[in-house]
Formats: sequence, structure tokens, C-alpha cells
Amino acid sequence: MTVSGVGPIVALSFIATVDDASRFAKSTQVGADLGLTPRRYQSGEVDYSGRISKCGDSGMRALLVEAAATLIATVKRFSALKAWAVRLAARKGFKKASIATARKLAVIMHRIWRDGTTFVWQREGVSA
Repeated sequence: MTVSGVGPIVALSFIATVDDASRFAKSTQVGADLGLTPRRYQSGEVDYSGRISKCGDSGMRALLVEAAATLIATVKRFSALKAWAVRLAARKGFKKASIATARKLAVIMHRIWRDGTTFVWQREGVSA
């Protein structure tokens, strides 16, 4: 719950959906398991990324997208994740940015769960 935009319902649902953190070798695989990665179409010379695949648990996907939308629209506290999401929303649109931020939230939450750490709001300055 230390991640911005994530509350107790999203956190508990994420733990219940993933069930075992060691099930995924890499944290980036969580986004694909929840259906938050783009679907690929390849045939001959044609190769493009389509919409999200929508595999996996639709309830968890909806909760993550709602948490991402909350992060982008209502969270006031600055974080590198929020800055990235706002820049993406300005470039690609709010809906695409919320899906991409939801995938990133899932990856961050899985990594935090495996490491036992907390969310870092700001990067520490480099001292010279």
C-alpha cells in the first residue's frame, strides 16, 4: 500500500490473484499474466502491436487500471512514477497512459512484495 494510488483493496486483491510471488521469475511477467501487455500480430512482412491481450483476471486488471487513473488524476504527491504517467498521458492520451501505468504498478508491486521493501517516492540526490 506504499505505492501511490494503491489502497487496501487493490493490494489485497493483487496478493490473492498472484498468490505466490515466486511463481514469476521476472516481475515483468506479471503484466503479461494479467493481460496488460500489447497483443502482437505478425504475418509475413506485417508486424504490429495491437490492443492489450485481456488474458488473466479481469477484476484485478480493472482494479489496477482504476489505481493508475487515480495516480494520474488525483494523487498530489510527486513521484517519478506519477511524472512518467503524466508525460505519457499528454503524449498518448489518458486511457492508454492509465493502462501502461497499471502494468507498471503491477510490476512495482510484485517487486516490492518479493524484496520486502517500500515504495520510494523520490530519487535521492547524487552528492558530489
